[in-house]
Amino acid sequence: MCGTCHEFLLHDWQEMSAHGLVWMENEEGPICTDCHASHDIVDPTTAASRIASPDNCGGCHDAYLGTFRDSFHGQATDLGMAKGAVCADCHTPHQNLPAADPRSSVHPDNLIETCGQCHDNVNENFVAFQPHNDPTNPDDHYGVYIVWLFMTSLLIGVFVFFGVHDLLWLQRSWVGLKRGEFDEEKVTNGQWVRRFNMMNVRTHAVIITTFLILALTGLPLKFHAAPWAQTLMNLLGGIDMARALHRIAAIGTFGYMLFHVGNVAWRWIVQREKGMFWGPNSMTPQPKDFKDFIANMRWFLYLGERPQGDRWTYFEKFDYLAVFWGVAIIGISGLALWLPDLFTTYLPGWVLNAAHVIHSDEALLATGFIFFFHFFHTHLRPESFPMDTVIFTGKMPLERFKHERPLEYQRVVENGELDDYLVAPPRPRQLRRAYIWGTIALVTGIALAIGIIWALLS
Repeated sequence: MCGTCHEFLLHDWQEMSAHGLVWMENEEGPICTDCHASHDIVDPTTAASRIASPDNCGGCHDAYLGTFRDSFHGQATDLGMAKGAVCADCHTPHQNLPAADPRSSVHPDNLIETCGQCHDNVNENFVAFQPHNDPTNPDDHYGVYIVWLFMTSLLIGVFVFFGVHDLLWLQRSWVGLKRGEFDEEKVTNGQWVRRFNMMNVRTHAVIITTFLILALTGLPLKFHAAPWAQTLMNLLGGIDMARALHRIAAIGTFGYMLFHVGNVAWRWIVQREKGMFWGPNSMTPQPKDFKDFIANMRWFLYLGERPQGDRWTYFEKFDYLAVFWGVAIIGISGLALWLPDLFTTYLPGWVLNAAHVIHSDEALLATGFIFFFHFFHTHLRPESFPMDTVIFTGKMPLERFKHERPLEYQRVVENGELDDYLVAPPRPRQLRRAYIWGTIALVTGIALAIGIIWALLS
């Protein structure tokens, strides 16, 4: 009946479609109304039809729908990206032959032409990308499976380690707060000292801004099926705007990293600054950090005294070095997804599958660590609650400096450098600005943390 008007499509369906060939053989294959609802036939090229089509195909091909939704194409179309690739773009709607058939659009000999409809500079490596790869299945691609296994182990390991660490810290801090152990640290009147210079403060402001933009625009893709994902994407102006913001923030991230590395190199090579890679002012992990970790665990368990703090603590060093790992891993994998034709000029196509796993899981690790653990370490532990403004003003009270970092205080006194540290207290306007911007960042991060938990549970 449909073929009375659509005779060319009927011919293609009968001769060039796996659906039609099966139906012609045993009348069990899908027919027109299985894909085009008989009661509500609409133009299949409209945005709404394109976005809905994967779920339609998934009614029969549920396993492929799952792997499609886990790919970038599937995540993007699930959030309203109508120009993103859907099933019919690769398999063609009425000539969907098996990949082994030389006439098929997904036959290896035809993939360059098929992928080239959307992508430029498609090559043999590019088309070796597996659009339906399941990274949890070693039989799909063992290399991608190993990458998934490593990233999953890293994610679980970090969250379990710091989850236990911070829960023990939380209960110990509550007890210490009740006992008045932190009273001196909460003194804000009197003399203040400078902990960070303005370059540090401004760099951190760039880090906060770019990180939150990346999280706001990236997490909805990661958790595209979550109830809040589409709402957040709409608030950002849609997926195309979110993609643009994500890439601008990524460029900003590379920018501050290059600036920081350049600054470190300048201080080390040109200014010949001592102690940058070893000693109390260095961010390099040292034996004292491991001793402090053990001492802190003993303090958490009421088995010893709180360790004497110096310029940097072991958890601050972890936070700092994690940025280097995160920017490198997320950045390189993100560039591979942004410029797939460039990367597949030199690398095999499965690298794109691995890059998607790495980018997705490392992003979850980074956002989860910052919103759950870094926020606790710096702002939300009882002795600092509701906010530590030092990173926004660069200053902290002298009394807190003495009790929180006694080893650094003793050293600067013995070296006669204390006067160089002393500064005027931050002006009310500075503190007000710090609390406003700090609150915006904290509330945004906490809201996204709740969204992550919601998505994982649902």
